[in-house]
Amino acid sequence: MIDFAAARRMMVDCQVRTSDVTDLRLIAAMLAVPRERFVPKASAELAYLDADLPVEAGRGLIKPMVLGKLLQAAEIGETGRVLIVGCATGYSAAVIQHLAGAVVALEQDPGLAQLAKDNLQALGARNATVVTGPLVGGWPAAAPYEVILLDGAVEEVPAALLRQLKDGGRLLGVVGRPPLSKAMLFRSTGVESSSRLIFDATAPALPGFAKPPAFVF
Repeated sequence: MIDFAAARRMMVDCQVRTSDVTDLRLIAAMLAVPRERFVPKASAELAYLDADLPVEAGRGLIKPMVLGKLLQAAEIGETGRVLIVGCATGYSAAVIQHLAGAVVALEQDPGLAQLAKDNLQALGARNATVVTGPLVGGWPAAAPYEVILLDGAVEEVPAALLRQLKDGGRLLGVVGRPPLSKAMLFRSTGVESSSRLIFDATAPALPGFAKPPAFVF
């Protein structure tokens, strides 16, 4: 039988810490959340691999190293409001609720949304709310957000999401198509936004964010 607590410690020590993730609050949060709960039971023994993990409806969990580096770059404040776009089964929400004041976890697949609700409730996550709707539109009802996390890869970031950030807020995610995809940080600066590359990365794709085909003469 697998010692999941030991596997979790090894994940943090050998995948997350060794990738220059040094935020002690984040490290404690990743140690506290049982990742095996957020994957299908048949895949529980794979939960702590250094890999993206398939869950339901063609979706997956971002590999621990990528998630850790994104969240460290997000600099989530203890009272901040965070929107997660594409929360899948709720793993990222379970981690972030240890860091933020309030978490809105958006999922468009009803089955995944219910799994996320059940998982977060079982862990006693009182400051995380799962909502259902199209991912590409975000969740303006609870805006503005200090941080928006794209919990998967997108080909482009819609302006509608950037408009849901507070002034100085950050949006983070993996942008582009493999093998050219990058982990990016977008920062709201009033009516405009700036962006910078954080690191090279891949992640499971989020639905609805494909670039429209370019017109060719």
